[in-house]
Amino acid sequence: MPQMAPLLWLNLFVMFSSTFIMFLILNYFIKVPSKVEGTSSPHVKEEMHWKW
Repeated sequence: MPQMAPLLWLNLFVMFSSTFIMFLILNYFIKVPSKVEGTSSPHVKEEMHWKW
């Protein structure tokens, strides 16, 4: 069984790397952001009463 030439290994590396990067980019941009519904009342800070 003959060995692969180094240029073929480089071509495979570039092909799989570019496919992986494109997969990551598409997963990032395809996701639809969920709408955040804000409340109109301001956040009330609760007081903590420590019992030492």
